[in-house]
Amino acid sequence: MGKKKETDPPALQRYGVPLYSAAWLPPQSRHEDHDSSKQQEQEQEQDKVREEIPHASASSYEYYVVLAGGGGEGRSGIPNAVLLSRFDFSSNSLSPQPVAKLNLGSDLPYRMVVHPGGDGLICALPNSCRFFEWDEIKDNEDHKLGLKLSEKVLTHLEDVGQQLALVFNSDSSVLAVGGEDGNLRVFKWPSMEIIFNEAQAHVSLKDLCFSPDGKFLVSLGGRGPGRVWDVTSSMAVASLSKENDEIFASCRFSQISDQTQVLYIAAITDKGSSIMTWNTSSWKRVSSKHVFREPVSSFNISPDGKFLAIGTAQGDVLLINSTNMRVQTMIRKAHLGIVTALTFSHDSRALVSASMDSSARVTLVDDKKCGTYI
Repeated sequence: MGKKKETDPPALQRYGVPLYSAAWLPPQSRHEDHDSSKQQEQEQEQDKVREEIPHASASSYEYYVVLAGGGGEGRSGIPNAVLLSRFDFSSNSLSPQPVAKLNLGSDLPYRMVVHPGGDGLICALPNSCRFFEWDEIKDNEDHKLGLKLSEKVLTHLEDVGQQLALVFNSDSSVLAVGGEDGNLRVFKWPSMEIIFNEAQAHVSLKDLCFSPDGKFLVSLGGRGPGRVWDVTSSMAVASLSKENDEIFASCRFSQISDQTQVLYIAAITDKGSSIMTWNTSSWKRVSSKHVFREPVSSFNISPDGKFLAIGTAQGDVLLINSTNMRVQTMIRKAHLGIVTALTFSHDSRALVSASMDSSARVTLVDDKKCGTYI
């Protein structure tokens, strides 16, 4: 007799669209009915959930995951879309079907950034970037959350080619965008006034991250060193050198104390995946830690700074303790395909991962566990 096929856990769902981006809906984006009686009912429900779920900071209806992807141009029959799915902490499950879906025709949303203040999201399409807003849809007595194309046109991001990196600073006042052509553009938000435009920042630009205080922007290219930009002066102030044929894959800052912040860079090496730590005053490399034998395909850090997450080309997802840089949780074959995106929830309680195999998965973060392998 053959092996019985294992069923997917409820925290893993397949949506029929190759996924390239994933994010959590910010708390400010959640449209709720402000009728006093309904608000009171919601607060009572919230208290009930807090009692049922230890350490729960909010009720299940507050957690939504935004996903973007598709089949690209052509006649594959696979749509290009932005999806909204609901995550329920009490049952550790993603909604089997998206609660909202916005089809984008022949335009593939290859990259996406959600506005931290809740205004909406920006998708990088093949030739331009588009801004989308949250939409409250009334269905009988219910108020459902959806998406709609905004009337706001991002004029400076029209006909600019494929953009590979989109990021807001922490207070949502600055937007940075990096292109396949190596062009780095930085704007004030929401005015879209240009702060600076560096035409040859890299041969091709693949990742960006702001420092927590918004003073610095780090950019990584397809090859060559990383660069550190002073946002106020619009000047490159440091170069982040590679060693031993490293390939810098992704970068993230973390605030480790009131006065101290650290920069992490995930890199592909001849041994697999490593994480480098950089001093953000001298911009010197502090340490390099080999963490896994497979190459990294996606990377992120929890808002509380306790965990780093790595996704691999083989579909594995790893949670790494930032204090000792040891693997805390590993989910082998979390996805059947390359892990394209990883994002922690705003309270650092959960990690969503997305893959080109059309699946999204939520992994709960338990900082009490050590060395868990699934």
